[in-house]
Amino acid sequence: MIDELPPVVLLVFAAAFGGIVGSFLNVCIYRLPLGKSVVWPASGCPRCGRALAWYENIPVLSYLVLRGRCRTCHVWISLQYPIVEALTAAMFALGVWYYGPTPLLASRLVFGCALIALFAIDLEHQLLPNAITLPGIVVGFGFSVVTDPGWIASLIGIVVGGGVLYGVAEVYYRVRHEEGLGMGDVKMLSMIGAFVGWKLTLVALMMASLSGSLIGVAMIATRRGGMKHALPFGTFLALGAAAAATVGPAVLAWYMEFLQ
Repeated sequence: MIDELPPVVLLVFAAAFGGIVGSFLNVCIYRLPLGKSVVWPASGCPRCGRALAWYENIPVLSYLVLRGRCRTCHVWISLQYPIVEALTAAMFALGVWYYGPTPLLASRLVFGCALIALFAIDLEHQLLPNAITLPGIVVGFGFSVVTDPGWIASLIGIVVGGGVLYGVAEVYYRVRHEEGLGMGDVKMLSMIGAFVGWKLTLVALMMASLSGSLIGVAMIATRRGGMKHALPFGTFLALGAAAAATVGPAVLAWYMEFLQ
């Protein structure tokens, strides 16, 4: 039945559904760091506490109609909400266009949603919740049984992903006698390994480290941070993993060809 829909209509439906999922991701991003339930109570204004009406929960559109303010207390609503909704909508539409109705599409969309939530939470709170990373490892491995990267590569990815960062963190602690990486980063890279396999996990780690280093050097050069300034590495891991899951195979193929 899905195959019978015109491509444009299918992409519109995918984007609309993605926007709804993005709205739920906003709930997770706001509530998980506070230890609150993501299913109850209904969404409301964080300042005045009024529950939102259904027409105030339409992804992106409600934000534009309300001009970024609560209808009751007029407090500003963070731009994070429409950005996450629009990003998730675009991810669903592009995913359907690129992968088609396949098990890999489902795997990549679940993976992408986890990365969006982890990126936003770590950026604001320097926290990577177990409620996302640990189930993500299990779900990623489950998908690997029926689609890429295959369960063997996924299992190796879980071990290698967590093991590499754990080893780096342990060496850093023994040398500097202070924590350089948290266990949240270790669990997140294990989750990445479960979804994309060990080869692309290394690509994700390389891209995350490179982008993190560039941002760190820029912060030092502009005197906005020092050598001890804490950078939310999970945000860079999310970016690196997103790149690895999309263009990673091409990058890996180019690198292997370059070595020959």
